[in-house]
Amino acid sequence: MTTPPVCDYTDSDYQTSFWEKGGRAYEDACEALALKKLLPAHGKHLLELGAGAGRNTTRYTGYDKITLLDYSRTQLEQAHARLGDSPKYKFIAADVYRLPFVDGAFDGATMIRTLHHMADAPAALAQVRRVLTSDASFILEYANKRNVKSMLRYLLKKQDWSPYTIDPVEYLPLNFDFHPAAIRQWMKDAGFRIERAITVSHFRVGFLKRAVPTGLLAWLDSLAGLTGNLWHLSPSVFMKSTAVGQTKQASGFFLCPACQTELEDTPPEIRCPNCGRTYEVRDGIYDFRIDK
Repeated sequence: MTTPPVCDYTDSDYQTSFWEKGGRAYEDACEALALKKLLPAHGKHLLELGAGAGRNTTRYTGYDKITLLDYSRTQLEQAHARLGDSPKYKFIAADVYRLPFVDGAFDGATMIRTLHHMADAPAALAQVRRVLTSDASFILEYANKRNVKSMLRYLLKKQDWSPYTIDPVEYLPLNFDFHPAAIRQWMKDAGFRIERAITVSHFRVGFLKRAVPTGLLAWLDSLAGLTGNLWHLSPSVFMKSTAVGQTKQASGFFLCPACQTELEDTPPEIRCPNCGRTYEVRDGIYDFRIDK
């Protein structure tokens, strides 16, 4: 099975260099406020796609269990160190295009700052829908190409690509911005009904982040985000959706990503009874990557 290329953060210090020391306190605060508005009060089992080092994981307080998924094992090691050993968490290294879970395994999912690395976003969204129960909640964040800054840059001829065309723009290898109309169509095609949208990071400008206290700027951003159901003009957009249609739930949890056979959870190694592939479980991290 051939899948699109994957953006691999192995051995990256992304959490430290980008978030903790990269001047992103404003963006982090804005995202925390958006999640607080969109997350359901309660849930059984959440799938956190693109979990990275677990920056957002502790914000999902309403869920009984959380499965963190990322392609990078080293990012998951950081998340494991941050969150510790707990039956509440599972750490899974896997490809989003080949999710190693049975249909309907989760009643909630989040994908924050992850879709913009997807060369085939519709395929990724279809996989997310497959592993969700009917009526499950899905919170998606996407990078918006039709934002004010890109429109002004295009008007002033400071960028070649148009923010108005429906196609994604790959501004760096495996870094994509998407048109809002494309996102809405892909979500519908995948089996999601969009309930609410919040625009985020309206004031992502260096001098504003330096001049205005982070808490105040994030609060102002939260007010601006209330227009999210009317228009999307910010660089980041959060969407809350519901999985529609029926999901045939299986009795197990893990699925072989190579041949789609149900698997027994048998650490320190899981062996597929159909295709014979083996998947390592080491230091609390399940590794279902095929093309690592």
